[in-house]
Order: sequence, then structure tokens, then C-alpha cells
Amino acid sequence: MALPTQDELRDATCVACPGQSLPLGAFDVAERPGPGIPYSPVLGHRVDAATGTPTCVHPYRVAVPPGAYRSAGVALPRHAAPPAAPTGPDLELPDDPTLLEAWLVAVVRAAPAAALGPALRRAEATARTRFPDGDVVTALRRVLATEIS
Repeated sequence: MALPTQDELRDATCVACPGQSLPLGAFDVAERPGPGIPYSPVLGHRVDAATGTPTCVHPYRVAVPPGAYRSAGVALPRHAAPPAAPTGPDLELPDDPTLLEAWLVAVVRAAPAAALGPALRRAEATARTRFPDGDVVTALRRVLATEIS
């Protein structure tokens, strides 16, 4: 399977990802979000606090494994990685609104097809306990437009 094109990458990544504006290889990919990779409103994406390198925190969305592609010149794989199943931490409701969309993607990808409707209803209700309705609706629209085929 080919690596995603820039348009595919933009569709696959969340609004806080450097993949929205940079091609694969121009940013690092971390295993998961953490305090060391905060969102920079000035740059419009997450940045590794120690290196200043743009960093994606959801490898399952960019189709490459975690790696220091920009900061250490690690070569991109020749082919896209098969989509990884979201793990326990990916399925925990975040406190950070920039991670809401990725959490919803994880919920969709983890749900069996027959249980997708109920999983989305539970996710929406859960998200509304922590985030404003408008943020939840915006994230749901984006996720449903890219994840449901």
C-alpha cells in the first residue's frame, strides 16, 4: 500500500497535526500524545518541546510507525503501515480539545461494524460532558466524513 498523498494525509489527520500542512518526512511521529508535545497555536500544530520539531502524535492516522523522520533523518518506510488498532490510552476521553477528533477516530476504528451506531452515540454523549457542543459536532463531522466509507 502506498504512503498517503498530501491530500490523503490532510484528510486523515487531526487539525492539530503537522500533516495538515507538511508532507510525510517533514515532521516526526510520536507513539502518542503527551505533555512534551504541546500544540503551538502560533505554528498551528504540535511541536516536540525539546527539539522544536513538528510532531504527529497519532501514528495510526498517518500510516507510518513512530520515528524521528525530520529531527534525525530517519527514512520513511517504502509502504504505508496497515492501520493499527487503537489501544487503551487512545480510547480514553482526552482533556485537551485538540485531541477530541483523534479520540473519536479511535472509537470508530475500535467498534465492530454492527456496534458502530451505539458506539458513536455513547462517544458523542461522553464528549459533551467535557467539551462544548460545537466542538463535539465539528469533530464528529470531520471524523464521519473521513472514517465512514
